[in-house]
Amino acid sequence: MPPAMKPIPDTLKSAIGQRVDLIDTPALVIDLDAMERNIQRMADFARKHQVRWRPHAKMHKSAALALQMQRAGAQGVCVQKVSEAEALADGGVTDIAITNEVVAMPKLQRAARLAARLAAQGGRLAIAVDHAEGIARLADAMAQHGSDAGIDVLVEIDVGQGRCGVPPGEAAVALAQAVAQHGRLRFAGLQAYHGRAQHMASTVGRRSAIADVVAAARHTRQLIEDAGLPVPLVTGSGTGTLVHEAASGVFGELQAGSFLFMDADYARNEREPAQPQFEHAAFIKTQVISVHEGHAVCDAGHKSHAIDSGLPTVALLSPDYALRYANAGDEHGLLYAQGPQARLPGLGQMLWLIPGHCDPTVNLYDFMIGVRGGLLDGVVERIIRVDARGALT
Repeated sequence: MPPAMKPIPDTLKSAIGQRVDLIDTPALVIDLDAMERNIQRMADFARKHQVRWRPHAKMHKSAALALQMQRAGAQGVCVQKVSEAEALADGGVTDIAITNEVVAMPKLQRAARLAARLAAQGGRLAIAVDHAEGIARLADAMAQHGSDAGIDVLVEIDVGQGRCGVPPGEAAVALAQAVAQHGRLRFAGLQAYHGRAQHMASTVGRRSAIADVVAAARHTRQLIEDAGLPVPLVTGSGTGTLVHEAASGVFGELQAGSFLFMDADYARNEREPAQPQFEHAAFIKTQVISVHEGHAVCDAGHKSHAIDSGLPTVALLSPDYALRYANAGDEHGLLYAQGPQARLPGLGQMLWLIPGHCDPTVNLYDFMIGVRGGLLDGVVERIIRVDARGALT
């Protein structure tokens, strides 16, 4: 089951309406203006290319943000875990796709119960499969705990990630046929996501990788249709490659999620000219707690941001305060001046970090602090609960 929702502490409630400089540190702060511009740009992009967008909620883990994007035109959410789906359903989200394999019977029984619950609300649940045994187990769980409304099933093909999924082609045909044999399972299409391509540095590399993805998905779709089964949807894509899937004529849905906040890793990639100009919207607010001749120390260590995609960068600096963040352990970060003319910050100075990877960074926090009017002069407008924090099962 998803973790119990923590009540918003009084200290955070009282922060609403306060100036941004009064936010205690370290804290995960969302620039609401930048985030909402990202949402609008994504909505406009999807509308222009006539594709659906189903943002991946494993990034923000917040029902409030999922519903906000749905109001802007998003088609529900993606998640990776049953417990994430449960947590977002508890927050009012009713159209959820688990873009991952689930094989343990207790989890499948939870998924079946959730599918029945969402169907009763006029919603739906989808789940990915890549093995005949997984399909049989899902069918058993639906027979025991589901409803006649059933569940959508996406056959996942491995289009280059080298993780889950069957090879494109005949293996996927067999799985689609296996799904169609069960009354409570609906074959809903193909899951075709190439995660590694999202972070290829060059536009040429990403373009080449997704050309192979599109060819594999098109070929597999054709084989399934030739076998007599309609393929309602090909879904996948991410923030780094969405321009290519959107233009492919094969993908009908984009699962990009990081566009909402962006992070330092995406900023290091060469930008596709046709991609919307997404902005950084998630920052770690930190404070300098010690100063020395050659370095300063801030209070945001690795417990405040994920480092799997590299260390954070320091944002919103004037040229004379160009700084490099370096590893100093769980609770501290080292700050070094970049360049002969750069100065170190003073004791107590507030700084803003752009995390290397937004998804696992968000998962470190119970709440995000939403600021309106910019990070330098804005005020706290809302507290955003990370509903699915720690939802790992």
